[in-house]
Amino acid sequence: MNNSFSGNGPYRWPDFGFKIIFFFAFGLLMNSTLIVKGQDPEFSQSYANPLYLNPAFAGTNALPRVNVNYRNQWPRLGNTYTTYSMSYDKYVNGTSGGIGFRTLYDVQLNGVINSLSSSMIYSEHFNISQGVFFTMALESGFIYRKFNTSGLIFPGMIDQGTGEITGSSPFPVESGEKMIPDFSFGTVGQFDDYYVGFALHHLTQPDQSIFKGDQTGKLPLKITVHAGAKSHEYHRGLLSKEFTVSPNLIYLQQGSFRQINLGLYIKEDWLTYGLWYRNNLSYRPNSLTAMLGYQSEKFQFGYSFDFSSSNIAAYGNGAHEISLIFFVGKYHKRQYNNTMIIPQM
Repeated sequence: MNNSFSGNGPYRWPDFGFKIIFFFAFGLLMNSTLIVKGQDPEFSQSYANPLYLNPAFAGTNALPRVNVNYRNQWPRLGNTYTTYSMSYDKYVNGTSGGIGFRTLYDVQLNGVINSLSSSMIYSEHFNISQGVFFTMALESGFIYRKFNTSGLIFPGMIDQGTGEITGSSPFPVESGEKMIPDFSFGTVGQFDDYYVGFALHHLTQPDQSIFKGDQTGKLPLKITVHAGAKSHEYHRGLLSKEFTVSPNLIYLQQGSFRQINLGLYIKEDWLTYGLWYRNNLSYRPNSLTAMLGYQSEKFQFGYSFDFSSSNIAAYGNGAHEISLIFFVGKYHKRQYNNTMIIPQM
């Protein structure tokens, strides 16, 4: 599958409607605060779930694609944190952009908190010159959260003399479920063999609290910055064979949470492998992630495991993650050749 880029179209300024969308998103950022708490689920195989990383990736592959992702964090503790994700995106012929659909189901604390989110994405593509183009995207959807507190036991519910559970929950739960609107914005640029992107998730910081009077229930704005490159190398010897090396960096910030990920992919023929170093900006790294994948023209499989090096390592036993990517449909001639060279895992 040819995933190279050779931008050959003229530069096109955004139309007036898309300018309004951009300045609206920028204005929301300027009026946002980062003093609230919370954190979205995170995938180690970031580029195997590109629309979750940045909605601006919609329609940037040579073929329409379907991405399926599964993550089980801290499996030794049971289904403590389990996340499922599926997305679809394609370039729309006859237009200058792509569309995408994304849905995610997240189970926390063995079913105490369940979240379902779905969204639609439109991305506009802009060609500047040979080898240079960028995209901008707006994502709109909803988040549905359900809280099941029936299995929780609080200290105030336990009789100090007998140890029996005699009381009820001390929290005045108004409702066990809530649905909130959600909006995100992203942009990605490619310059020959280099790419860089920026995304803002939860632009309006919607209130996700189900408790009356809770002033800290806002979903924090998530900021994502990512960058990478792709180089072509050759084995030495008589039978020289090409392989690619791709270094990458991802920075995440959500509320008081900050994290930086440094990774390296190597792809040779059908085999891809990589290693990521994750640090929450402390002296001790959060984890190391080892990845191994298989690639063909219409299918890709990836597996990764997080080796935790924090204090939870003795209890959580890392995290397993599996990704499947299906490339569907047929190649169609585009008005502009604007496919991204990002890794597929």
